[in-house]
Amino acid sequence: MLSAGLTLIFSMMGVLNFAHAGFYMLGAYVGYATSRIVGFWPALAVAPVVVGGLGAVFERACLRRVHRFGNVAELLVTFGLSYLILELVQVVWGRAPVAFDPPAVLAQPAFTLVQSTTTGLSLVFGHADAAACAHAVCTTFPATRAFMMGVALLMLLALWLLLKHTRVGLVIQAALTHPEMVEALGHDVPRVFMLVFGAGCALAGLAGVIGGATFVTEPAMAAAVGSILFVVVVVGGTGSLVGAFVASLLIGLLQTVPLTVDKSLVNVAAAVGWTVSTDSVAWPLMKLTLAQVAPILPYLLLVLVLIVRPRGLFGTRDD
Repeated sequence: MLSAGLTLIFSMMGVLNFAHAGFYMLGAYVGYATSRIVGFWPALAVAPVVVGGLGAVFERACLRRVHRFGNVAELLVTFGLSYLILELVQVVWGRAPVAFDPPAVLAQPAFTLVQSTTTGLSLVFGHADAAACAHAVCTTFPATRAFMMGVALLMLLALWLLLKHTRVGLVIQAALTHPEMVEALGHDVPRVFMLVFGAGCALAGLAGVIGGATFVTEPAMAAAVGSILFVVVVVGGTGSLVGAFVASLLIGLLQTVPLTVDKSLVNVAAAVGWTVSTDSVAWPLMKLTLAQVAPILPYLLLVLVLIVRPRGLFGTRDD
């Protein structure tokens, strides 16, 4: 969900927004404050509008003024904005986590997998019967995760339809590559860029509301996703929504599947009959299990992609 908004901004404007994770955090806190007044579901609509509006104001007042100085100036001003948002959040809501709980319908399992030695594997929507779980292994899947996945897929589909099959999408794409021609046709290109930046921030705000209710709403939540967000965008290909989707799945698997493998290169060497000396220089690295190195695997993939294919897996931009 986060990479979709960042990809939209970069593909349409050529701006790599370093404050995108900050807008995600701001969406979580705005959603939290709004939910205390009108509830979670209205907050799910209000927070993206507020965050998107703030993003549009920032583009109009700051980003547009430094655009003529090149990409470095744009990176620096968005980098500074990320710290400004962090300090603002800490001043208003404090440094401690806030209690942003999901609604009752999402605070339960979406389904339960029941694995029994007699009946095999079965799926039960919601909670499984306690009697059934007494003689079987029951694994629940949170409704918040299912809701997050559904919204992410709908977001991707909506963006694809907007950009590829509507007149608005054609104008947005043409404004980046042929701004003079778009202006000659009567369109306000600066206004188009402002709306695109605001829309990308609104998507981050929507992700923040859902992420804040699913995980923890705290000032550190932006830093927790900031680095991996750019890994996803670069690996998928800057400017490609399909690449962002595929890379999100790939990075997610790299972060989770290796955690289940408690094996190292020492085990592999032993399986093939090789003998590794404990005095070897490589011994400290070879004894690390795959689960231990799992956190750095996405960044290793990033380095590999930048070496082999700098544009990313599905990238279309040269910069």
